[in-house]
Amino acid sequence: MTETKQQRSLATFQTFLNTPLETKLQHSLNTDVEQAVLKLCQEVAADVPAYRTFLEEQQIDPELIETFEDFKSLPLLTKTNYIQNYPLPCLCRHGQLENCDLVAVSSGSTGKPTFWPRFLSDEFQIATRFEQIFYHSFQANQRTTLAIVCFTLGTWVGGIYTASCCRHLAAKGYPIIITTPGNNKSEIFRIVRDLAPLFEQVVLLGYPPFLKDVIDTGRSEGIEWSQYSVKLVMAGEVFSEEWRTLISERIGSTNYYYDSASLYGTADAGVLGNETPLTICIRRFLAENADVAKSLFGESRLPTLVQYDPVSRFFETKDGTLLFSGDNGIPLIRYHISDRGGIISYQDMMAFLQTQGFEPLAELKAIDNRGVFPFPFVYVFGRSDFTISYFGANIYPENVIVGLEQPGIRDWVTGKFVMEVEKDEDGNSRLSIAVELAPAITKTKEMAEAIAFSIYTQLIRLNSEFANYVSPDYQIPQVTLLPFGDPDYFPVGVKHRYTRKDSE
Repeated sequence: MTETKQQRSLATFQTFLNTPLETKLQHSLNTDVEQAVLKLCQEVAADVPAYRTFLEEQQIDPELIETFEDFKSLPLLTKTNYIQNYPLPCLCRHGQLENCDLVAVSSGSTGKPTFWPRFLSDEFQIATRFEQIFYHSFQANQRTTLAIVCFTLGTWVGGIYTASCCRHLAAKGYPIIITTPGNNKSEIFRIVRDLAPLFEQVVLLGYPPFLKDVIDTGRSEGIEWSQYSVKLVMAGEVFSEEWRTLISERIGSTNYYYDSASLYGTADAGVLGNETPLTICIRRFLAENADVAKSLFGESRLPTLVQYDPVSRFFETKDGTLLFSGDNGIPLIRYHISDRGGIISYQDMMAFLQTQGFEPLAELKAIDNRGVFPFPFVYVFGRSDFTISYFGANIYPENVIVGLEQPGIRDWVTGKFVMEVEKDEDGNSRLSIAVELAPAITKTKEMAEAIAFSIYTQLIRLNSEFANYVSPDYQIPQVTLLPFGDPDYFPVGVKHRYTRKDSE
């Protein structure tokens, strides 16, 4: 262990421990963002061999990156042209992989693993995102808290990163105890039964579909979630506000703005942004006003909406997709992650909502006023490869799932479904949706018809392309009800896909 690593560990840890959250956030708001990202870029060009070589191969002199305009003209980095194109040590500062202490693994569409090294010091800016949620939303600085990490454990980034960041909060003085059952439901339930009564609140951290499964299965096994003051931290998937309402009801929560929060994160660089009470307040308004949402986001589906610290992760957009710059074990400059989405300044968001007659700050103040900071917004749509085309209309999973979350429907189903366009013997297209039934639910014809009509109703409401492009004779989907864990459509333990292509 080198003296440099010792000093870096000690300095960054002490800064994190000794800097109040409000001070940290205010410092970011007072920082010249353009100068900060330019400084990072200059440091990476000087210290990271792969980036310096990448620029030289593009016939760019790293010494001539002097202004923010120079920065904006730099070529984009991708996993293909950068991460997979240079030796792993060369992607790290000074070409020294040994200056990191942990490696996470991710797999892309090809299944080839990508390694993401980081050092302890890289975790503290991510821990600040968790601190925003635990401090502002959950008031975990004042309440004894049991944090149950339900993300999959192993080399994947979610579980170990989450556990590390929560432990940093505990080291800072938060009365938090962390336990890591991962996605083992029986172990989660044992922890809840034995340990939850010892704490003032319980925080479940995991992927939204899995947390729903945990909550529903727990209810069937006699767990009364409402007695534990449950809070939720989620990541990995877009979910609807109907889903948030449904899950909140099942855990006994009525404070939608402060009892849950979602993270926007990637294996590439940890957490990039987080929901705040303000973003949830805005998103719930937009969920009730589909036309307003489309005019703001440009699509007939509701994206994840978060705020971000541009000093920590600097976002840009290109052709409707996101790119970011940020420091990490592998520092990234103008890294193109291909997520569809966009950025909106705080001022522009507030001005737009005012034109729609909505004042989110007044709405929040009537409940609580914690955690309101004028950081910019980034919105992220669900993965585009889960979209299907039907009569020229793009049908998104986010539209369909709202139909499954309506009262009278949601108790029959798990929320999982697979949609595809099938052709009948005459060559006519039909929107076909296979829906997974909840355990112990037996299908009926009336049930399938009710689900089909609920999905149709929400598609008409939320998706103007569907309403206008698809002939009324073809708007009611064909719904097939399948048992829980159906091996062909809903295999247990496999990451779920919402669409089937013709070749499958």
